[in-house]
Amino acid sequence: MGTDRPRGLIAVTSVERLPSGQRAGFWLPEAAYPWRAMVTAGWDFEFVTTRDEEPAPGGIDRSDPPQRMFLEDPEVRRKLAAARSARHYDPADFPLVFAAGGPGAMWDFPADARLSALLVAIFEAGGVVAAVCHGVAALVNANSADGEAFVSGRRMTGFSNREEEAIGLSAAVPFLLEDALVQRGAKFEAGEPFRPHVITDDRLVTGQNPASAAGVAQFATQLATGDPLPPNWLRRPAP
Repeated sequence: MGTDRPRGLIAVTSVERLPSGQRAGFWLPEAAYPWRAMVTAGWDFEFVTTRDEEPAPGGIDRSDPPQRMFLEDPEVRRKLAAARSARHYDPADFPLVFAAGGPGAMWDFPADARLSALLVAIFEAGGVVAAVCHGVAALVNANSADGEAFVSGRRMTGFSNREEEAIGLSAAVPFLLEDALVQRGAKFEAGEPFRPHVITDDRLVTGQNPASAAGVAQFATQLATGDPLPPNWLRRPAP
């Protein structure tokens, strides 16, 4: 990898189209904001996905500086092209991991046992695990070392039933994320639909929706580094 800097991991879906044919891909701000937070803090980064192939972004807003910087950054492009599945990564190498969303994550994240195990191993080694919107689905089927559901008893959030209904995907997604988390014992806390809402529980940081991505990135990076990000971290020129 060629660096002595601490490294964070960004998990992104490999699902480029939903079964309906609707374009999917990872939701760009939910990867771009964690990337921006890590590079601002002086960290290196890698991407992990569910297939050994380059993932594609969706939900792109080029008027947003972090998203534009992400798309234009040659190191991001190189590392997206090198993204591999969880079996290629050692949790000991990553004290911080973000799971980005996008509706496609509802299909491949819960089905990827190795990805779930990677996130849990990072947490149980003392690292920070963060997830936003549909990316929280990576934790639905995750089990702790004792065999219990990882989410059981934890305060957390994710894309809510009300939000899923509002965007017209309630009947299309394979399950409702809020319901699945509650069924596995999570203390689910939903905020106002489509408004920023971030929950921290120990070293687990979850965000409800795309509007929560910046807050998740900021809280999780500060937990991992011990230092707050500068107030203008979203708008600084990329290093």
